[in-house]
Amino acid sequence: MNGITTSWIVVGIGVIVSLIGWLVVGGTLGAGILGFGLAWIVLGILDMFRPAVKAD
Repeated sequence: MNGITTSWIVVGIGVIVSLIGWLVVGGTLGAGILGFGLAWIVLGILDMFRPAVKAD
């Protein structure tokens, strides 16, 4: 699988988890799930800009 494809999958999972956290009516639990999803989105986007390491 291509590196950029993996990054987009991570971002997509982050969006889904963030939406679940947004819909959870539980105060702290919903905020925690939302934050976890947002972290996945940020890490997926940062991974897109990371230079690829090529093995010899």
